[in-house]
Amino acid sequence: MSSAAIRWGDDTVEARTTTALAIGTMKGAWIAWSDDSVDWQLDGPYLKGWQVTTFGRAADGSHLLATGSSWFGAAIHRSTDLEQWDQVVAGPAFDEADGRKLEQVWTFADSGERLLAGVAEAALFTSDDSGETWSVVAGLDAHPTRKQWEPGLGGLAAHRVLVDTSNPQRMWTGISAVGVFATEDGGETWELRNEGVEVTSPSDGGDIGYCVHALVAHPDDADTIWRQDHRGVYRTDDGGVSWERIERGLPGAGFGFPIDRDAASGALFVVPLESDQYRMPVDGQFAVYRSTDDGDSWHRCEATADSYTSVLRDAMATDCRGGVYIGTTGGEVIHSPDGGDGWIGLPWRFPRILSTHVLPVA
Repeated sequence: MSSAAIRWGDDTVEARTTTALAIGTMKGAWIAWSDDSVDWQLDGPYLKGWQVTTFGRAADGSHLLATGSSWFGAAIHRSTDLEQWDQVVAGPAFDEADGRKLEQVWTFADSGERLLAGVAEAALFTSDDSGETWSVVAGLDAHPTRKQWEPGLGGLAAHRVLVDTSNPQRMWTGISAVGVFATEDGGETWELRNEGVEVTSPSDGGDIGYCVHALVAHPDDADTIWRQDHRGVYRTDDGGVSWERIERGLPGAGFGFPIDRDAASGALFVVPLESDQYRMPVDGQFAVYRSTDDGDSWHRCEATADSYTSVLRDAMATDCRGGVYIGTTGGEVIHSPDGGDGWIGLPWRFPRILSTHVLPVA
């Protein structure tokens, strides 16, 4: 493994000289290391046979990854060195009388005060001890629309959590196929924020039925959020109170899964697919689209491939230095070291990729 020390939470991007890319797949996890974004070394596989759906970190600096198995169910594993991974014994779990089953852990978020995990069946859990023990966020579970929540094709999952770093009491979560919820009081109460978004599955149970696929926020303005939905790409400048569709230059019907933003350049990235019905690259051309004006317009990056592979919601990442990393359902990792101008394939083929995350190092 690389000898570079992991430096979580360090925003001094000039100090970072090594990139560590965590790759979660249907059959385990790998970590790719590079000092120059050209030559890479690979460590792993870790947790062979486990589905690895996402990565995160705890306040004590330990690393987290979420796993699933048809035999062992959903679990969280922790590591202090990115080599030895130990399963958390008291991970997120529903009360037996609840009737719900923990199907998968989809995302982690650090509010600066506590650790959060979004799971399926849709709920949020929180930990005050760096991921050792977890409790459900009761305020979201008690939302008046809860009994009307219905799964999409990907299940009923809380798969995105955003935190206002200037005020950790403000948070947003994206739930498929329900919508975006926001809290201003640390999770005690939540309200739906989907005005302006095209509904996916109309419901009689209130303002729900929006299949949000991914969310990303401006690092300096938490009220500016971009959203890739089942039916379109959107932006809000008021914390989700209202949304506007931003698809000028995108092909197809605005369908896709990930959306991400490079903190160095401010560029946004999406990977459009033909439609909900087909879920393949438009015209068989795998292509990444970039916006350099906050989503007002989109342009296809020059690098394309004749491929029908796709990208899942957690399989795009940026490194705050212009690097963009995408893992495909075909097991390839492509990356751009220059904010989308040129693209390079890593020299390995993995199982179906579920997640890619950049681990800041120096």
